[in-house]
Amino acid sequence: MKRALALVAALGLTLAACDSPAPVRLGPDGKPLPTVHRISSFENNRVTYTMLDSVNQLRQAAGAAPIELNSQLTAAAATHARDMHVQNRPWHFGSDGSSPLDRVARTGYPGQMLGENISETFETELETLAAWMEQKDTRDVILDRRARYMGFAWYQEDGGKVWWTLLMGS
Repeated sequence: MKRALALVAALGLTLAACDSPAPVRLGPDGKPLPTVHRISSFENNRVTYTMLDSVNQLRQAAGAAPIELNSQLTAAAATHARDMHVQNRPWHFGSDGSSPLDRVARTGYPGQMLGENISETFETELETLAAWMEQKDTRDVILDRRARYMGFAWYQEDGGKVWWTLLMGS
């Protein structure tokens, strides 16, 4: 029995050694090229709650109150993420000329919309959050002390590009 276990362990180590990591491809600027991160349907809730938990950790570190997910803000975020894909550009205005305020009002959200962060990227939700935290204007949206609710959604293209939208409201 011991010999069989030793043989299985040795075989496992041998196979593990055969799997070398893929080389990192660099772009003309010397930075690593993006890799495609596919969000499966099984990951939808994980991605959403990872973002919520991470935002709340950042807010706690900054002395701000925690926030909760809000379905109306999330609906407005989802509409805009898909619309940015349709327009093929990351910007705060909808293809119908709507502003973030307009989209939030359409959902019937009773509070005040405080800010919207958007991104067009191949990065994960946490890489996107880290990028937002590096910029003062997008960091200020996340850490706004008046915020009590968050809407968060994305649209992923077949090629892997993700259009992210985060909304904060009071």
